[in-house]
Amino acid sequence: MEPGAVIKHDIKKAPSTGEWRYMKPRVLEEKCTACKVCIPFCPEAAIDLMNIKEIEGKGTAKIRKIIEIDYEFCKGCGVCADVCPQKAIIMTKNDSK
Repeated sequence: MEPGAVIKHDIKKAPSTGEWRYMKPRVLEEKCTACKVCIPFCPEAAIDLMNIKEIEGKGTAKIRKIIEIDYEFCKGCGVCADVCPQKAIIMTKNDSK
């Protein structure tokens, strides 16, 4: 491989690695400010930002951002919970789903 080459990742060929974790991060949506601090710290790149549509009082929709954890690849290391400045990620015992 030549220096500076980009290795393309095919998620469909990636093995699921999240089944054996003991602890599972859970996002407290009411505390998450979508600051994205946790995203670059995840060693498995299992955290992404998503939009949530919320309906307000008069039927108007508001889009709010929140992080989402891909539990198929999350190993439950807890780094995301440690670095979250809002303490919006907590570690809970794995319920295997």
